Amino acid sequence: MTELMSILNTPEFQSKKSLKRQLNELGIQKGDQIMVHSSLKSMGWIAGGAQAVVEALMETVTDSGTIVMPSQSADNSDPVYWMEPPIPENWHADLRGNLPAYDPHLTPLRGMGKIAECFHRHPSTIRSPHPSHSFMAWGADAAEWMRNHPVEDSFGEGSPLAKMMKAEVKILFIGVGFDSCTALHYAEFAQDDRTTSPQGAAIMLNGERVWQRFECVDMDSDRFPEIAKNFHGDIKIDKLGQAEVKLVYMRPLVEFGIEWLQENKKQ
Repeated sequence: MTELMSILNTPEFQSKKSLKRQLNELGIQKGDQIMVHSSLKSMGWIAGGAQAVVEALMETVTDSGTIVMPSQSADNSDPVYWMEPPIPENWHADLRGNLPAYDPHLTPLRGMGKIAECFHRHPSTIRSPHPSHSFMAWGADAAEWMRNHPVEDSFGEGSPLAKMMKAEVKILFIGVGFDSCTALHYAEFAQDDRTTSPQGAAIMLNGERVWQRFECVDMDSDRFPEIAKNFHGDIKIDKLGQAEVKLVYMRPLVEFGIEWLQENKKQ
């Protein structure tokens, strides 16, 4: 959608001020711990765009709360799995040998959206050290939650999600569906019969750039909307800008997801 079409499809002026009012009406308040998944284009035209959204979130939660966003860099991975787009097979070895090592400040996000990209640029945002499946956070719990993130444990007990599961985190979906719910990967990692596939990423190890091989749990986010559909807990639905938003507590949803996946094995 062009910017002109976005303006024409926005019935009234939107700004950081109007977003903060909507966030308050949604129940987001000072001291909250929230994980945000977002689509800027779904919100209509906003004065200040992604910056206005990020500042609205920060000024609503304040630094006594915490904001988390996924900051995945899926292109720092084994090219054998790349499909959109693939690269020639005879480039694979060269890529493994030459891809720059993960850097929490320099490595770009892939497919996370403009709001997350803006959030990444904030000087107080802290990004976890996983080369492919990192998170980033700002606020009171940011340093502790992002401190460790083992390469072999993208979304399991060693990941930031495990620490977030011990808190009262709310997940805010802005114009996106539950297939974007990164927290539900924790439910997949908690399965006794989980399977893994070989993976790799470029990292810095003992001061040297290396291609690190590891086993990664096989994941399927296409099942997440069905988990949410069967979830009996509260999912609040409202609007932020022109986008439909959903708000749900993380721990009850993920605990339900663990049980649902145990009872609904893939055929």
